[in-house]
Amino acid sequence: MILSLIGVVLLIVGAVCDIFGAIGMHRFGNFYLRLHAATVGTVGGKFYPFIGAGLIALDRGLLSVAGVAFLSAFTLLITTSVGSHALAYAAERAGVVKIEHNELGGDWDD
Repeated sequence: MILSLIGVVLLIVGAVCDIFGAIGMHRFGNFYLRLHAATVGTVGGKFYPFIGAGLIALDRGLLSVAGVAFLSAFTLLITTSVGSHALAYAAERAGVVKIEHNELGGDWDD
């Protein structure tokens, strides 16, 4: 019973992260900020529901479904980070987005 309750909470957290990621994709103007919003939506919006579904499956005795859900969540967690890094690196190398390095500056003004 408690595993199902935790699983439902994680499903709700995933839905909220998906909403925040979608809002961020529309509101942010910079490529890197949009990439961050997409990553938040993917990791938070897909990882937590997979874990939640795995916990619900464990509570119901469906061990194979739980194993697949946990394995999918772990794979998603690893590949999303690598994919986001590869996109950011490729955009920087191609010159799509210019980065102005200011090591000593403390202002956040654009």
